[in-house]
Amino acid sequence: MIDVKDVKDKMEASIEALKRELVKIRTGRASLALLEGIKVNAYGSTMPIEQVGTMTIPENNMIAIKPWDPQVLSMIEKAILASDLGLTPANDGHVIRLTIPPLTGERRTELVKQVKKIGEEYKVAVRNVRRDSNEALKKLKKDKEISEDDMFRLQEETQKATDSYITKIDAIVEGKEKEVMEV
Repeated sequence: MIDVKDVKDKMEASIEALKRELVKIRTGRASLALLEGIKVNAYGSTMPIEQVGTMTIPENNMIAIKPWDPQVLSMIEKAILASDLGLTPANDGHVIRLTIPPLTGERRTELVKQVKKIGEEYKVAVRNVRRDSNEALKKLKKDKEISEDDMFRLQEETQKATDSYITKIDAIVEGKEKEVMEV
């Protein structure tokens, strides 16, 4: 039997993934999420950047990284330069500082398009959950495991959940667009 709660859980997972992905989009203000996914070659292995030092935001357009071991400074610097962030680290021998440059109007427009594209991808993911659920319901009805009334009722509940999650995605995307366009 198809449980609408399972469908909602899958849709909720899409919302969480969308939030994680949008956090990585630069808005002109510093965010430690920008550094997520950067790997540093230290001590003979590859480690996430957050495991080699303390990261702070001393100003709203700057990130400071203070490694626990000063010998790792150059490796952190190389990892940041090798990433696709487009930021140049400033190394003073103790701390690496990343200054987040203000975004141009053109770049903001590109980022808004990117945010909308990501939002659409997650709407498709939510709709795919709905489609899979409806196909499973039709199969259960065909196999006479549920009645036609139950199938329609569950499809209606799934559609309501889909509409609700699409609205949530729109709200999240709209919030991120405002954040990107904010000067």
